[in-house]
Amino acid sequence: MDTLTPPAPASESTGTESAQVRALLQLRELILSGELAGGSRIAELAIVERLGVSRTPIRAALMRLEQEGLLQALPNGGYVVQTFSERDIADAIELRGTLEGLLARLAAERGAPGVVLAEARQCLDRIDAVLAAPSLDDEGFSAYVVLNSEFHSLVWEMADSPTIVRQLEKVLSLPFASPSGFVVVQAHSSRARDMLVVAQDQHRQVLDAIGQREGARAEAIMREHSRLAQRNLQDVLSGPARVHAPGAMPALKLIRRR
Repeated sequence: MDTLTPPAPASESTGTESAQVRALLQLRELILSGELAGGSRIAELAIVERLGVSRTPIRAALMRLEQEGLLQALPNGGYVVQTFSERDIADAIELRGTLEGLLARLAAERGAPGVVLAEARQCLDRIDAVLAAPSLDDEGFSAYVVLNSEFHSLVWEMADSPTIVRQLEKVLSLPFASPSGFVVVQAHSSRARDMLVVAQDQHRQVLDAIGQREGARAEAIMREHSRLAQRNLQDVLSGPARVHAPGAMPALKLIRRR
């Protein structure tokens, strides 16, 4: 008689997921800080040694950053850090907002399943608990990233449109297009936390619109929601380091102005 391996305890599962998010944020910041320069080759083992993290979360982080467009997998193993244009990023975020807006409208017009609406409300309640802190540490920010991704996935599920979701998944492979494509260095500033509070209010509004079956309103809010990512990127590119020493913001090295 076959035996099934028991699922990992919730605390173990949560710990693994948190480790993967932390590895992703650390690796993304190494790229944006210029420590891993555009065009440079990186290997999994070298990153494991550099960050002092096990191979499993590092492997997941490298694959995720390839999906986001920050890394390109090499035929013989390893990755190379990509460069991209500012316009590419803006277009990718705009396209993501357009498709997410369409999914939100369809969710409202078709009538979202009550059980999924309830899951989304519970997810937002957990985000509220995270944002109740006066400032976000690494653990709090990691929790926000996981919950934010979960909420967006639930909205996609409500639309019941695998065709559009498949197209959206392609868009999410473009640089900074992911709903959780945040820059960790911004997470600890009061301005960044305020932006997350605004994003959370938009989460509540779009869920209310879906529940009230107001398709046009749900679409408009979700499209506006994606533009916060544009503002986040602009904050990175025009931060204090750039003001005090033009050209000193390392992330600029990855972005071609035209």
